[in-house]
Amino acid sequence: MQDNTILDEGKLLYTQKKYKKALAFFLALPSDSTADKMEVSYYLGLCYTKLQRYDDALLFLEQVVTSGGQLERILQCRFLLAVIYALSGRKRLADFELNKLLDTGYRQASVYAAIAFIAWEQNDTDRCMTYYEQSLKKDPDNVSSLNGLGYVLACQEKDLTRALSLCKQAVKSAPKSAACLDSLGWVYYKLGLYKDALQYLQQAEQIDTTNVEIADHIKTVMLKAGH
Repeated sequence: MQDNTILDEGKLLYTQKKYKKALAFFLALPSDSTADKMEVSYYLGLCYTKLQRYDDALLFLEQVVTSGGQLERILQCRFLLAVIYALSGRKRLADFELNKLLDTGYRQASVYAAIAFIAWEQNDTDRCMTYYEQSLKKDPDNVSSLNGLGYVLACQEKDLTRALSLCKQAVKSAPKSAACLDSLGWVYYKLGLYKDALQYLQQAEQIDTTNVEIADHIKTVMLKAGH
């Protein structure tokens, strides 16, 4: 007989964002534990995803997706699979998972945003912008799409006024997001406002100190500003 109260401590650690401790808890469960095995796989997949151990995460997320269990949980794991595939350059697999999600109507704003990101990575700017627009129609406050579309508009030097508005809204919603701060700084750079650009780009770098793209943006602005 299954007893999922056994997992309460691990679930609490996960909700407290103590992902390493949560992972250790779930990994330490004995093989003859009476806990639901698919429940354990679900939380292992989430923990590995949060810790950016994507190859490990894929193993457990795929187990949940093929389990035939709770539909909402399957859809959530399918979405995470798509994001991991996109981040690791497996664009066709990401597209497959995202299209499956669209067929179900699951979290459409987030799915559209993910497709837009993949399109951008594939240098398909028109498709990228189309899907960001679709995402914002579904959810005008979707931070990923606000930030993504603002950044793309800036890179394309199209409608910089709207790009600035979108990126400001994204930063307002996610003030500690290095990606959002970087995008806002890049819009200011495109507007020729180098002091403002450096302010936000340097804030982004303080949050994400190893990000090569942010560092390159700072170098570009400083060179242009004559520093």
